[in-house]
Amino acid sequence: MSAMFRSFSIFNYRVWFIGALVSNIGQWMQATALSWVVLTQLTDNDAAAMGVTMALQFAPPLLLVGVTGWVADRFDRRRLLVVTQSLLMVLGIVIGILLLVGVMTLWLMYAFALALGVIAAFDNPARQAFVSDLVARENASNAVALNAASFNGARMIGPAVAGIVIVAVGTGWVFLLNGATFLAMIVALALIRPHELIPRIKAPGASRLADGFRYVARRPDLIVTFSMVFLLGAFGMNFPIFASTMALEFGRDADGYGLLSSILAIGSLFGALLAARRDRARIRVVIGGALLFVVAAVVSAFMPVYWLYAVTLMFTGFAVVTMLTTANGYVQTTTDPALRGRVLALYMAILMGGTPVGAPIVGWVAAEFGPRAAILLGAGAGFVAFAIGATWLIVSGRLHRRENARFRLTIDETRPLSVVQASPEEFSDEVAETTPITLPIGDKRGPAPARRAG
Repeated sequence: MSAMFRSFSIFNYRVWFIGALVSNIGQWMQATALSWVVLTQLTDNDAAAMGVTMALQFAPPLLLVGVTGWVADRFDRRRLLVVTQSLLMVLGIVIGILLLVGVMTLWLMYAFALALGVIAAFDNPARQAFVSDLVARENASNAVALNAASFNGARMIGPAVAGIVIVAVGTGWVFLLNGATFLAMIVALALIRPHELIPRIKAPGASRLADGFRYVARRPDLIVTFSMVFLLGAFGMNFPIFASTMALEFGRDADGYGLLSSILAIGSLFGALLAARRDRARIRVVIGGALLFVVAAVVSAFMPVYWLYAVTLMFTGFAVVTMLTTANGYVQTTTDPALRGRVLALYMAILMGGTPVGAPIVGWVAAEFGPRAAILLGAGAGFVAFAIGATWLIVSGRLHRRENARFRLTIDETRPLSVVQASPEEFSDEVAETTPITLPIGDKRGPAPARRAG
C-alpha cells in the first residue's frame, strides 16, 4: 500500500474512515441548509443573523474546553462518540420536522444552533483524539490527513447535494437526510474491534484538569500554532458567509451557493491528500499555508464573475486545509499521549471558538460593506497569522543563512520534543524511550538498564 494510504492497512481505521465519510456528507448537507435557511427563509438576507448562528454553534467548544478535554481523556472515547453522534442525529431530525411543518423561527433556530454546539464541544476532541487510538504514533499524521481528506471529500458532495435538495423539495428534507447519515458512524463504532485499539495512557482524575493548559503554556511552538489557527478560524474560515453572500451578489440561488462550497472542497481535498504523503507534520508548512491563504483570498475578493470566483476558491481551500491539517497532525504527534485529549480539546476550542468572535464581525462587514470587504478582512487576519509564525521562525533561530551561501536561507527541521510525563504514577515504553538516562562520567559498564523515575 502506498505511503499516502498506509493507515488503510489497519481494519479499525478503514471502518472508521467509511463511517466518517458518510456522516461527513450529511454534516455538510446540514451546514449548507442551516446557513441558507437563516439567510433566506428566517431573515431577509441578513448576513449578521447568519454570523450569530455560527457563533452560537462554535462558542460552546471554547467555553467548555476544560471539561470536554478532560472527558475525552478520562472516558472510553468510542462509547462517548456513540452518545454524541446519536444526540446530533436526533437534533437534525427534529430541526427537519419543524421546518417541514412550518413552525421554525429565527430564535428557535438560535436555540438549536446552541444545542448543536454544546454536543459538538464533547464530540470534537473525542473524535480527534480517537484517531490516535486507531493507529500507531508513526501513522498518526497520515491518519489525521486522511481524515481531512474524508472531511473535504464529503464537502465536495454534501453542499452540492444540499443545494439540489433545497431547490427540489425544501430545506427540511436536508436535515432529515443528515440524521440518517449518522447511522453510518454509529454502525462503524460498533464494528470497531476494541482489542485492536492502541492502549491509552490515562492521567489521574479531576485534579489534572488544568494539565493541558499548563502543558501548552510550556510549549512556545504550540502557542504560535494555536495563535495562527485562532486568527484563521475567527476571521478567515467563515466560508458560509463568504460563499452565500457572494452567490447572492452574482444572482445565484441555493444550488449556486452549494456549488461554491463543493468547488472549495476540491482544493481542500488535494491539500489533505498532499498532507497525507508527508512523513510528518512540520510547523513551517503551517506558516506557508497561511501565506498562501492570504494570496488566494485577496485574489478571490476581486473576481468579477461567478466562475472566476469559484476557481479561486479551489486555491483558498487548498491553503486552509494544508495549514489546518498540518497543524492538527503537529499537535497530535508532538503532544504527551496522557494529555492528548485535553490539548486537542484546547486546539479545537481555539479553532472553532474563534468563530463566535469573528463570525458576527464578518457578517456585519458583509451586510454593511459587501462580501468582498468581508473576504479582505479574513485575508488581513491571515496575514497577521503568517507574520506571527514567520517572526517566531526567525526569533527561535530556525531560519538562518546557509554557511556556504551568503544570500540563501534555510529552515532547520523541527527540533525533537521530549515527551513530558503527565504524572509520576504513569509509565510506558514510549515515555521510557524518549527519556534520556544520565550516566556518571567515566562509567565503563555500558548502558544502564532503564529505571522508572522516582
